[in-house]
Amino acid sequence: MREVFSKPAAGGIVEKLIDGVDHILIQERYKEDAQMEQGLIEIPAGKIREFENVYECLKREIREETGLEVIEIEGEKDAMIFQSNGYKVLNYSPFACSQNIEGIYPIMVEIFICKAKGEVLLETNETKNIRWISLEELKGLLDENSDDFYPMHVITLKKYLKMKLENYNNKTE
Repeated sequence: MREVFSKPAAGGIVEKLIDGVDHILIQERYKEDAQMEQGLIEIPAGKIREFENVYECLKREIREETGLEVIEIEGEKDAMIFQSNGYKVLNYSPFACSQNIEGIYPIMVEIFICKAKGEVLLETNETKNIRWISLEELKGLLDENSDDFYPMHVITLKKYLKMKLENYNNKTE
């Protein structure tokens, strides 16, 4: 029997302050090879190429899917590289990790919080309806129907909202 391995991927919660209100970038999924997932709300993410630095993957995927240029990734400055015995190893800490343990597609996604600049594309060959959404709107969408979201990102987005709310409450106390 042939072994099948999970595919590693990187994704980003892209933050932006608009008129003093926190927003993140969301998009709708449109991939030729994933008809059942068409239209699901997601954050930008994609597979890591062989020996590609996870941060470079994140920057590439966000640029390809949104047109934006990543200018800051939380934790990137704390990442360390070790080189020995013909290996070069990157040690890093993502914000969250998710893995499909059932379903159609075996993938593991490491999510980072980041900031980007530039103009958002209207659509790409993999995404449509790319847009900024306030955290309040995001919470409402997740509360109303989390089934509208790509499953890999639901818990990560809820974790992110909880963290942002706790940070907000700590600042106002």
